[in-house]
Amino acid sequence: MLGWVSIFRLGLVQMALGAIVVLMTSTLNRVMVVELALPAVLPGFLVALHYAIQITRPNWGFRSDTGGSRSRWILGGMAVLALGAVMAALAILLVPIGMIWVLLLSILAYGLIGIGVGASGTSLLALLATATEPRRRAAAATMTWLMMILGIAGTAIATGALLDPYSPQRLIAVVALVAVLGTAVTALALWRVEQQLTEPAPTTANHTQSFLEGLQEIWQEPKARQFTIFVFLSMTAYFMQELILEPYAGLVFGYSLGQSTQLSGAQNGGVFLGMLTVGVLCTGFRMGELRSWVVAGCGGSALVLVVIAAFGQIRGADLLAPVIALGFFNGMFAVAAIGSMMQLAGNGREKREGTRMGLWGAAQAIAAGFGGLVGAALVDLARSPLGDAEAFGAVFLFEAALFLAAMWMAVGTLSLQTKTTQLADIPGE
Repeated sequence: MLGWVSIFRLGLVQMALGAIVVLMTSTLNRVMVVELALPAVLPGFLVALHYAIQITRPNWGFRSDTGGSRSRWILGGMAVLALGAVMAALAILLVPIGMIWVLLLSILAYGLIGIGVGASGTSLLALLATATEPRRRAAAATMTWLMMILGIAGTAIATGALLDPYSPQRLIAVVALVAVLGTAVTALALWRVEQQLTEPAPTTANHTQSFLEGLQEIWQEPKARQFTIFVFLSMTAYFMQELILEPYAGLVFGYSLGQSTQLSGAQNGGVFLGMLTVGVLCTGFRMGELRSWVVAGCGGSALVLVVIAAFGQIRGADLLAPVIALGFFNGMFAVAAIGSMMQLAGNGREKREGTRMGLWGAAQAIAAGFGGLVGAALVDLARSPLGDAEAFGAVFLFEAALFLAAMWMAVGTLSLQTKTTQLADIPGE
């Protein structure tokens, strides 16, 4: 079983993954919309593409369940992710040549990013679920996710300082540096982790069974199916602001590229604090159950989004405080949902942690791509008749409504999960 040092090392891999991805979903998005004056739907489409490709996550999980070492899938996926990130940055240089070339290279790049995230992230969570003692799983999930948020926030803040004044060459250099460092950290963190396990990570999946047969069997499990639906709804709300917050700061509040990137870092810092708060109070002091924290996180996120929308109508308003608060409540919701996911991953007659994590990861990825693309498209549609502040504000209010719907659904769904999880712990069930 994994010790705390090994869990921390796997957290470094999650940190590296988040550090690379944040540049694709936030910084490059801002460059396309503000510096290059492209429609927000273009980066929205590209980010949605990388999420759509992650529908293959269950397949990566199934392969890591039945293919021996999970480390090779993690490292290989990270290398593909790094390559795609550098290619996405290089596509910016092709703008003077023609948008068709920018689009073609970007589609290829974001396709590689989706493959890399799916293979690496799914296999990493599967390794944690199979090689961590059951009593440590929730804490291990919290630790690794906090480290990922720390990587996202730290990268956003550091690169924000490096990107001013903006130039395409400076952007490419920063992205390449982060990609190389992320891959190197992953290789070092994974060194002999699986070989040092006191016992092999359990993989009891039927090697003669096809992927579709295994996935169908898991979908027939009530716990897995209902949790998948909940993940899709809640993550649609969670990711809807991802592609519009930085453009909102730039177009309505006049933030520079570095300032809006640092604002994204501040938001992810709030996510870190929210996750840490739940981890300490729920795990350390046993205050509240997972459902309560999910409900509080969704409700608080909805309230803050209303404030962010209102600030667009107030001259001289500062986005920093509400953006940090949004991150805080997002973090509360996310860590409680992740804790439920880790607890449920090993439940069932056939222990296929990788396939289950892949199924929920695919639901999250589809929701993230769908939410991000819809948010960007709605802003584009509303800007002409309403104006910038009103258009962005309307989308933030719509996102708040989705969070309230997710909060309502959590009351029933997660209470069901609590009951069924308790039943699954009974020998013979």
